Amino acid sequence: MPFEMYNIMEEEEYEYQAVDLPDGPCFCPQVEFNGNPDSLYFSDGVRRIDFILVYEDEDKKDFEKRHTIQRRMASLMKMGIELEATPSVLDEKLTFVKVHMPWDVLCTYAEVLHIKLPIQPNDLSSRPSAWRYVSWVTKPFNPSEGRIGKEAEFFTAAFEKDRLDNFFVKDKDTFFTQAMRSRMAFYILSRAPYEIRGSIKKFGINKLLDGGVYRAAYPLHDSRFNVQSAEKGCNSERFLLYEEWAHPKSFYKMQPLDLIRKYYGEKIGIYFAWLGFYTVMLMLAAIVGLGCFIYGFKTQETSTWSKEVCDPEIGGKIVMCPQCDTCKYWTLNSTCNTSKKLCIFDNFGTLVFAVFMSVWVTLFLEFWKRYQAELEYQWDTVEFLEQEEPPRPEYEAKCIYERNNPVTGVKEKVPYTACGRCFRISLGIGTVLFWIMLILASIVAITVYRLVVFITFSAKLRNHNLMDFEPIREYVTPQMATSVTASIISFVVIMILNMLYEKVAIWITDFELPRTKTDYENSLTLKMFLFQFVNYYSSCFYIAFFKGKAVGYPGDPVYLLGKYRNEECDPGGCLIELTTQLAIIMGGKAIWNNIQEVLMPWVKNLIFRYCTRSGSEKVKPRWEQDYQLQACSKLGLFYEYLEMVIQFGFVTLFVASFPLAPVLALINNLCEIRVDAWKFTTQFRRIVPEKAQDIGAWQPILQGVAILAVASNAMIIAFTSDMIPRLVYYWSFSVYPYGEHANNTMEGYINSSLSIFNISDFKRNPRNTNILLPYNFTTCRYRDFRYPPGHPREYEQNAYYWHVIAAKMAFIIVVEHIVYFTKFILSYVIPDVPYKVKEQMKREKYLTQVILHETNLKLYKPGVVSFCVAF
Repeated sequence: MPFEMYNIMEEEEYEYQAVDLPDGPCFCPQVEFNGNPDSLYFSDGVRRIDFILVYEDEDKKDFEKRHTIQRRMASLMKMGIELEATPSVLDEKLTFVKVHMPWDVLCTYAEVLHIKLPIQPNDLSSRPSAWRYVSWVTKPFNPSEGRIGKEAEFFTAAFEKDRLDNFFVKDKDTFFTQAMRSRMAFYILSRAPYEIRGSIKKFGINKLLDGGVYRAAYPLHDSRFNVQSAEKGCNSERFLLYEEWAHPKSFYKMQPLDLIRKYYGEKIGIYFAWLGFYTVMLMLAAIVGLGCFIYGFKTQETSTWSKEVCDPEIGGKIVMCPQCDTCKYWTLNSTCNTSKKLCIFDNFGTLVFAVFMSVWVTLFLEFWKRYQAELEYQWDTVEFLEQEEPPRPEYEAKCIYERNNPVTGVKEKVPYTACGRCFRISLGIGTVLFWIMLILASIVAITVYRLVVFITFSAKLRNHNLMDFEPIREYVTPQMATSVTASIISFVVIMILNMLYEKVAIWITDFELPRTKTDYENSLTLKMFLFQFVNYYSSCFYIAFFKGKAVGYPGDPVYLLGKYRNEECDPGGCLIELTTQLAIIMGGKAIWNNIQEVLMPWVKNLIFRYCTRSGSEKVKPRWEQDYQLQACSKLGLFYEYLEMVIQFGFVTLFVASFPLAPVLALINNLCEIRVDAWKFTTQFRRIVPEKAQDIGAWQPILQGVAILAVASNAMIIAFTSDMIPRLVYYWSFSVYPYGEHANNTMEGYINSSLSIFNISDFKRNPRNTNILLPYNFTTCRYRDFRYPPGHPREYEQNAYYWHVIAAKMAFIIVVEHIVYFTKFILSYVIPDVPYKVKEQMKREKYLTQVILHETNLKLYKPGVVSFCVAF
């Protein structure tokens, strides 16, 4: 029988491999649904469904679309894939095409994709763990062993079709897992051509989905999420995942990571492994942070400087200078409650907690690398990145220029020249910088809002008794009202800019045309994180390091844009405002994300089911049940990682001002794990399994945030909190020669930290003509360290100021060096790969060499060798 040759693209060298197929027309047989809603097979009950394609009936559509679908099916069948079409039971326009990968095709593409498969059971006895003595403590938190058993361990090697006998094949139907089969099917679908016109080659399922030729393409769930499958031989892994992982009743259980990896692939598995590990590590940080908060709450009434602020004989007699050109004088004790609340966060416990978190983040990253190394070995991804990753179909489709490969020296096609690549990258960088400048412009606008609104609040809140707001009247100060409203506006602006920039970043990355999917994800990750970093953290950095730092003094204030007087901090500092900003952004972001992740998919699925309710009484096949679910985002887990890394930044960068941040993050993550599990298991179609060795570009980003967090927290304690000025006063300025007390004390700190201003000096500045000059006092106080009026150097910084500056710089240098040195020691002492994993990796490499490579020696028979020598 004559044969037709068809080309299949190899992964590494982009050569082509011939597959023999019989002559004759290629057509897709069409059968009716057999009435079995749990069936995962073709109508013959033998061939398993590896993928589903959905299109609208070509008789109802245009001629061009009809022939595109026919060419597509012919192309797939020529590549060895078997197809079977079944019309929808709910919508007569829809047709579902079932895709099956025969054994030979599976073997071919398993070798192309370097899939690692078992060669021999693991004969290394596991080392006894110290945790075995307390296993009874963790046993109630483990998934049910009766439902999810422990998988057998094997040594594995990259599959080679010619050495099939060396692999541990018990059953051909189960040798390749369903995740592997779906991954290979998608690999073929994403590269199979459907049109070639001259040098223009059109191929890939993604292009057809975008063009509307196909309505959907997805692998099948193996059962309903809440009902076990009645299909013979089906393990109902989706049902097990829902019962033991996604169901609310299992919130206290540990995640079944091996089953998650088996069902969804390594990329999903490594995400949930990282999220679970991060959440467990947060428990320790949350306990310490909660302890610091309780300590601050218990000691707020005993703080000496807070008592002085609230004391009618001290704070009640200190008249503060107006904080704007139209503001009025006010007494210091009007901020009594704010000062007490500040004591909760601005105390010595916060300093200890900031140092602890710097060590915690190092332990988190180091222990994660060890845990990740264990998963890499268990899940056979150790050498994944060492193999050449195939180019993206979008990249291949636009390869029209030739160049010499710098590695092989062979000519290859690329989609752009060197100048074209430079132009694409430059455009991307310029666009990112433009959007970052747009964020900074929004921050300036919010700052102007704060200045303008502060004037309004100062005029109205101090003129009204706010009797209608009696429960919160004592807390509503101009500073607090301005801070809360500005924080809410800042959060709204952040979310709006975030939604707009996401579309821009994806468009830029698509235009840059990265070669591989890893390159694409890394490029998009960098763009999105840079933008999100500035978007989410810029307002916090402004409050922490810029607000109240350049305000001048009452007689000569500093003006923004020559018009708006720079806002000042509360007499207790800006730390309480930073805490408010963090609480609003973290809380608002968590609520908004949960609404998006839970309500949106559920509402969309509800609407879809409502629109198709006419056929709801009919028995629906497995593939049609999955079609009614939501399709996963093209970016997969990108937004999940981004959400967690932004949260990680809040937990580490500003933890010195908000020790409850780890507690909020822990609560959010406990919900996040189950929400994500519920979403993937019940509301989304099954995700195409992907291979992944680690968390990718997010790892260096986390390391960068951890390094920045040390400097950030040291500077917050030094420049935002009042801890250093209080320490300088306690040890130096409360006793001789600067103070009058016999022993070191905090008494008199408030009076020492407030400078004196002569009210008559307001006349020197024409902008201050609106400020009323009272008749019952001649001076007012302001937050700074300056010489009093009448001094030869009046209104210049005094010795106290320079002592404080020197102490702040010394504190930053000492703390940074101690913490960085500790981080370096911990990183050096803790190995990245556990010893037992190294042993197993060496054993596996040895077995691979013996079984797969030395077996070639058996092919050389002594007689053949003698004949060759004689010849």
